[in-house]
Amino acid sequence: MEKFSRINTLIGDEKMNKILNSKVAIIGLGGVGGMAAIVLARSGVSNLVIQDFDIINESNINRQVIANSKTIGLYKTDVLEQMILDINPNCKITKIQERYDSNSNLNSYELDYVIDAIDQFDSKMALIVHCLNSNIPIVSSMGTAKKFDTSLLKVTTLEKTTYDPLAKKARKYLRDLNLSQKLTVISSTEQPVDCEKLGSYMPVTSYAGIFPGGMPLRHRRHGRR
Repeated sequence: MEKFSRINTLIGDEKMNKILNSKVAIIGLGGVGGMAAIVLARSGVSNLVIQDFDIINESNINRQVIANSKTIGLYKTDVLEQMILDINPNCKITKIQERYDSNSNLNSYELDYVIDAIDQFDSKMALIVHCLNSNIPIVSSMGTAKKFDTSLLKVTTLEKTTYDPLAKKARKYLRDLNLSQKLTVISSTEQPVDCEKLGSYMPVTSYAGIFPGGMPLRHRRHGRR
């Protein structure tokens, strides 16, 4: 397809066909997840599962690619679905409008890759545990609030994170369950800004979404065998 010809030139027909047939889930469609989904759509991934329970509100406008004055009050899944279809009308999209938990409908799907962009800790850990136990490749976004320096974001493993309170909490959670802490994560080594509330800066949340959005294209398990 002409729309994906530039990436096809980079990776070749065989890998491009695997990408086109991959099924990737993005859970949590805020500043990180929304950007990750757009990266996937523009890269040719044509089978996406998007999950979020929430609607867009005015405070989302400063950082979420799905948020603007016309989308306030709409479900995030609905808005993102239309954005993806505007990019690639042939994309097969499965929408799940619910908060993720251990009984989520997502758990019944066969997936090639999962991007965790969930804010709520309990839901995030339930998804991570499910993927680890099911041997599903996953990349998880750690804390992006109270951060300003995009150059300090990096792809690493959970065990190697620093200056990330969410990652520290996740390490303990997995350690108590005797699960691997070699989980691939996006994390910042920047010390959090000392502010009372969880302030967020779009360049940081967007970078944190661009990184995992590109990882399914580089992962060795593109497409089902």
